[in-house]
Amino acid sequence: MANDNLTGVTEFILIGITDHPELQVPLFLLFLVIYVVTLIGNIGMIILIIVDHRLHTPMYFFLSHLAFVDLCYSSTVTPKMLVNFLAESKTISYYACATQLGCFLTFMITECFLLAGMAYDRYVAICNPLLYKVIMSQKVCVQLVAGPYIYSFCVALFHTILTFRLSFCSSNMINHFYCDDMPLLALSCSNTYLKQVLIFAFAGFDMIASSLIVLISYLFIFSTILRIRSAEGRHKAFSTCASHITAVTIFYGTLIYMYLQPSSNHSLDTDKVASVFYTVVIPMLNPLIYSLRNREVKDALRKVMYKKCWRFKLNQFTS
Repeated sequence: MANDNLTGVTEFILIGITDHPELQVPLFLLFLVIYVVTLIGNIGMIILIIVDHRLHTPMYFFLSHLAFVDLCYSSTVTPKMLVNFLAESKTISYYACATQLGCFLTFMITECFLLAGMAYDRYVAICNPLLYKVIMSQKVCVQLVAGPYIYSFCVALFHTILTFRLSFCSSNMINHFYCDDMPLLALSCSNTYLKQVLIFAFAGFDMIASSLIVLISYLFIFSTILRIRSAEGRHKAFSTCASHITAVTIFYGTLIYMYLQPSSNHSLDTDKVASVFYTVVIPMLNPLIYSLRNREVKDALRKVMYKKCWRFKLNQFTS
């Protein structure tokens, strides 16, 4: 690996999802709608959890941070992608590219361990309900959230520094719609073997460690649910986990496909599809999954909407 960027590259060109001109406007409109829904869904979820005191529980504390992370890592990628659909010059500066990579890795890794923390929260709630408030104290919840942020920032900074110490001498055209490690390595004329090993090692550790926490938590959860005698009790216990199981399955499934396959099997064009899914689609889906499948969230939303409608009618009447 080179000690610095010997080529003097000052900017990169993002090829994007497709180079077909006739698809640029339709894709812009599609992803604009998705991004607007993402903004409304995640910001709405955060505000709803803040304003409704019934949602001031550990479960929704984690959910508010999940919404924040989804909002951030979607916003790291999507606005630039939208601009590039319509812009003639699809360039991104050297340092902006490094910043985008660092921010994206930070929020993606944070989401992995936030989902693991949420699984542990569900384990305590179902398997140790009498001790739930004692175990999941405010201090513990803050630690379970702060830990992923700090760890992911350190890992992202480490990988970003290593990537941008490589030499780029063959081309500055990134075959992707944002700055990611694998497309950047494809441009480098440095020896990238160590960097690829580190990507595989860190990605493997992050996904295996976090998914093991999820898996073990749910083994205990399902074991406890199966011992519940009443069908209604089993259904109620399972319904509290259904949204989280759905979110975990979608997120980890996509990342395992993306990062834990051998480099010889990597196709950057195929990776774009997976990348679109977890950078753009999943941040939109998570608030929908948790709002549509969660009665407490739906009740809180109805309460807020009812208050808004009542105030509007009252203002109309008094004016």
